[in-house]
Amino acid sequence: MILRLTSILSVFTLLTASTVMAQKYPTPESYLCYQSASPIIIDGVLDEEDWANAEWTQDFVDIEGDKQPNPPFQTRVKMLWDKDYLYIAAELEEPHLWSTITERDAVIYQDNDFEVFLNPVPTSSQYYEFEMNLLNTVWDLMMTKPYRDGGKYMNAWDIDGLKSAVKMYGTLNDPTDKDEKWTLEIAFPWKVIGQENPLAIFPKEDTRWRINFSRVNWDLEEKDGAYAKKIDPKTGRTYPEHNWVWSPQGEIAMHMPEQWGYLHFTENKVGDKVKKEIKETEGERLYRHLFDIYYKQKAFFLKNRVYAKTFKELGGVDKMHYNGKELTPKMDQTLTGFQLVLEVPQEKKIYVIREDSSTDIIDMN
Repeated sequence: MILRLTSILSVFTLLTASTVMAQKYPTPESYLCYQSASPIIIDGVLDEEDWANAEWTQDFVDIEGDKQPNPPFQTRVKMLWDKDYLYIAAELEEPHLWSTITERDAVIYQDNDFEVFLNPVPTSSQYYEFEMNLLNTVWDLMMTKPYRDGGKYMNAWDIDGLKSAVKMYGTLNDPTDKDEKWTLEIAFPWKVIGQENPLAIFPKEDTRWRINFSRVNWDLEEKDGAYAKKIDPKTGRTYPEHNWVWSPQGEIAMHMPEQWGYLHFTENKVGDKVKKEIKETEGERLYRHLFDIYYKQKAFFLKNRVYAKTFKELGGVDKMHYNGKELTPKMDQTLTGFQLVLEVPQEKKIYVIREDSSTDIIDMN
């Protein structure tokens, strides 16, 4: 989902919010991703035994989380991996199967679509976005960094070796009947999403990535025997799209990678269930807490055209704790802006976040 009007307004609200209280965002979801026992045939039909053995994610919710009601249609995802691909399957309940865009790398979210946001290296500001509609028209792009930090997308970049497919349960673009759903499969090749060094991101036991999924749905009506986007009679414009996601962002803004869910890999084969703690760790929670201060700095800069030198200028910041023990972050001035530093002795790590969202996790050993 490229930064659209609703996202722009949301980010503006986020950056101009009161600096008295730190921003609060939902705890990201987590998913344990098993190896497939055999390669997945990408045909849009989720009929392999491996898919039957893989767990569904939680049902998608509104992008703002519990600020909004749950979506009226169910959406859920499964994931697997093997030596060549990360596999994604999704099931989207939909009474109105509608899609029109056929040109690759067009603005796919102008149709109903399914989107993937993927960051194999959580400390990197570079990440990937992928969108597809019911016609299996795709849009793949690489982001240099989030829009909030002046990031741009590389639209000419393609995922060489990508596989994707759709299966529709109903009739496409026919408003005279009620449809059931559509399912999809995607295979992302390691050799591309790893760029020059795929071995650096190749899953090992307990490898953790950041990932999220978004479903864009438009309100439709019948017009001259075809589907059309529903018009708000008060404004004369189409109603805004719905954004439903796996892990809620807390704002109408997908380009907040620190809020994406955790993709936790295991080398165990699917079907061989293991007991493993995959929820957000204390260190990961503190890392996100540092972003609360980052956003307060961005709000301060928007108002004053300079970054704050002290936490007092920001109106104070919430205290940080690791299993009950208080930790104190530091804020340093740099030539380009600022950096936030938090030493976590319990983990023997130092977390660093800068004004452009670039981050480091330094091992103190």
